[in-house]
Amino acid sequence: MSFNDFDGVVIPAAVEVPYSRQPGAGNTGDLLARAFGLLIEKSGLSPRQIDGLGVASFTLGPDHAIDLAWRLGLSPRWCMDDCHGGASGINLLQHAIRAIQHGDANAIALVSGDRFEAADFRQLVEHYNLTTRTWLRPLQNGGPNSVFAMLTQRHARCHGLTRSDYGAVCIAQRAWATQNPQAVYRTPMSLADYLEAPPVADPLGRFDCVPVVSGANAILLTRADLAAGVPTVRVRALQCLYNADHQEGDGLTTPLASISGELWRQAGFGAADVDVVSVYDDYPVMTLVQLCDLGFAPDGDLRALISRLGTRALAVNTSGGQLSAGQAGAAGGMHGLVEAITQLRGAAGERQVKSATRAVVSGYGMVEYRFGMCANAVVLERT
Repeated sequence: MSFNDFDGVVIPAAVEVPYSRQPGAGNTGDLLARAFGLLIEKSGLSPRQIDGLGVASFTLGPDHAIDLAWRLGLSPRWCMDDCHGGASGINLLQHAIRAIQHGDANAIALVSGDRFEAADFRQLVEHYNLTTRTWLRPLQNGGPNSVFAMLTQRHARCHGLTRSDYGAVCIAQRAWATQNPQAVYRTPMSLADYLEAPPVADPLGRFDCVPVVSGANAILLTRADLAAGVPTVRVRALQCLYNADHQEGDGLTTPLASISGELWRQAGFGAADVDVVSVYDDYPVMTLVQLCDLGFAPDGDLRALISRLGTRALAVNTSGGQLSAGQAGAAGGMHGLVEAITQLRGAAGERQVKSATRAVVSGYGMVEYRFGMCANAVVLERT
């Protein structure tokens, strides 16, 4: 396939409801409705022109996409619920593109997000899936922090890395976050700050773990002719692979390693030719793993890769990533997409990457009991 397989569909708008450590009043549906309202305001379309809706959320239940459509006053011809966690944004994007290309809808709003009280987050972690509820919850294992602490230990031994190396990833992303007025962590961070932070699960400290927030994101896709005269972004390549190793691998690679070759072939250029990178960063180890899987360290030199992050020779997670901007549940799967689209539209303000025209975004998530089962990636280009 070539990039022409995505022709006829563009992205004219992407928004984020500011993340907050405090959940505030209302419910998850209210957050998603706010994101939809911002999207309509930014796009210039009327709600009546939106005939497709895709939704990803952990806490919207018992409501679903159709319930939200009713609340928003929509009568969609295409409607989709998604449950792919950190891979949900790109998964929704893939299906929405095909729906528009095949005439099932003309303008599709994709929304994702969650509102978390403390009890909501604990409920999510302990009942994430049947495997977690049955086998991990009785052990009181601490949820994903313990799982990714063990993965970080294995990764560090394999590549000869230290805590300071992972800290450098967090520090580089925090530097971007200081230029993002919507990030929840904006205070500059030194290596000493990182190393002295309270421990969570060896070798992870506080700043290795995403801050849980409430918030929402939204993206609009339309037929190209409906966005005439508006700066837009298009998809150049998109690849997905789920449950690649059946939980039998070592976690040091993701399914991205299997699909990256086809992703770049489909795009018509390589990793060295993109200006902005957004990878799913629930932990710094996952930032490095996905960057390697996507081809950003072809020689295997991770310390050289980390150095490029610190000097901004490689613009990665320019919002600050989830590690500094926050993880609003399922919105984490769309946060990197919104940031990349914002950069390509030249609307990132102080953190704008100069002359950004191409971006790659990855999704990763749905941890079974060891590692994430879902991974996908999309290459975007400014039209």
